Amino acid sequence: MASEAASLGLELNWQKTKVQALGSREDVPSSITVLGHEVAMVEEFVYLGSLVHSSTRSSPDTSRRIVITRAAMQNLDKQIWRSRITIPIKLKLYNTCILPVFLYGSECWAVTKRDVLKIDALDQWCLRKLLGIKWYHHVRNDEVRRTTCRLLSKHGDFLCSAILQECQTRQMPGVSYLLPLRRTGGNHQDVLKLRG
Repeated sequence: MASEAASLGLELNWQKTKVQALGSREDVPSSITVLGHEVAMVEEFVYLGSLVHSSTRSSPDTSRRIVITRAAMQNLDKQIWRSRITIPIKLKLYNTCILPVFLYGSECWAVTKRDVLKIDALDQWCLRKLLGIKWYHHVRNDEVRRTTCRLLSKHGDFLCSAILQECQTRQMPGVSYLLPLRRTGGNHQDVLKLRG
């Protein structure tokens, strides 16, 4: 690789170069030597915004995206979510600004049932924050869903996991043209249709 880079006038940055062994292996050294340079072996690294983990599972990247999405929601808390902006506008902002943060790179995820539960829990947390519903208000998840559906009767309602499933089954490169979506059912296995 170094010789190919040199023929193009490029030089390898050995401080940034890492090696990763995929799968669970105990005999992996902590570092290796390549052309006289020490290269570290890593469990995970971020490449183009997605976390690549040595377990080859998507759960670490999903968890990382959940943390990033929660931070994005927290950053807009005082300016948007607690402001006097109407709920339908807040929901549009959620669709436009928050969902793409979470769904970036999601087309490549192999999502498990546990991941789906985490994703839907994130979606509920975001909607509750957006609606100003605290944990001690004892509002059921289906009531939150009904409220957002009623407020967005024109634009429909969605589940984060359903949007993710739609992205993966259609193998779409982005999600910006998926929104807004109309929800046709009332349970977790909703079928999404693009608005015409």
